[in-house]
Amino acid sequence: MRSSLAADVSTTDHHSEYLAKAIGALTPEGRKRVDELLDQLAEVVGDHEAVARFAAARRAEADAGRMEAPAGVTTGRALSGQELNVLIPGFRAIRDQEPRDDVADWANAVVALLEDEAGGTPSD
Repeated sequence: MRSSLAADVSTTDHHSEYLAKAIGALTPEGRKRVDELLDQLAEVVGDHEAVARFAAARRAEADAGRMEAPAGVTTGRALSGQELNVLIPGFRAIRDQEPRDDVADWANAVVALLEDEAGGTPSD
């Protein structure tokens, strides 16, 4: 049964707040799993600098157990439509297939953040 962190979040900047709560809810094992997933992402993206920055930001947040800056997809250049079209389905797959509830909630929060960047694509 998935926890419902999203239900506890106000609509004002709800995706940033949701991501912050999801990061804070990661267990030590969940943080380790997030690192494994982001390592896999890094192997796949190769020379996509913006995607690598995105992954590094998510890793730093997960490792710290909190967001250090206001949520944004990246620092530097925004992700392109093509990059978003790779990342969104990837994080949806993690959300839908990950057996750890804390990691699935984190992935769902990342999907919401990416969808904001993409212009509000529905999350399902």
